[in-house]
Amino acid sequence: MEFIVEKIGMSRTISVPATPVTLLKVLDTKVCDVTDGVAYVSYSSGKKINKTIEGQQKKYNLSKEFNRFATIEVANTEAGDLEVSGLSEAKLLKTTFITKGRGFSGVVKRWNFAGGRASHGHRMGKRTGSIGNCEWPGRVMRGKKMPGQYGNTTNSVRNDVVSFDAETGILVVKGSVSGPNGGLGKVRIAK
Repeated sequence: MEFIVEKIGMSRTISVPATPVTLLKVLDTKVCDVTDGVAYVSYSSGKKINKTIEGQQKKYNLSKEFNRFATIEVANTEAGDLEVSGLSEAKLLKTTFITKGRGFSGVVKRWNFAGGRASHGHRMGKRTGSIGNCEWPGRVMRGKKMPGQYGNTTNSVRNDVVSFDAETGILVVKGSVSGPNGGLGKVRIAK
């Protein structure tokens, strides 16, 4: 079973020693259509809606707050509210989020290269340095650590469940989860 969640942020437990935890809010989700355990669902993302989404809302009799659509695996057999009862017995989750995007970054930021000295008249600074090789193979090898796009990739992590409050929809998982606070992602029950 999968659920769409919003990352609230990180905190820690009161117990000694303290355990780092991440707070996730399970979004209110309406199941529109179910086929072979895979559901077409609608959820609220707090953003403006366009005409395409308005048409989908009319089709599935949804209110204006449900303005995003996704396809996830669910326990439901028919349309209606999403069943979240499975989260209270869950022990292990697989969380999938998009990491923070840092744009085009150099090798010092992207790969933790050391860079050159900052004194006495040389131009090394934060540059890559030599990337070539002698005669063979006479090209830059694939996967070479060089400047480029850093972040904005999908990342999945397994987390233990600390607690789940069905009334407020707050899910507390052990450890960290990728992505910014307020970012949307998916949670799958692994165990």
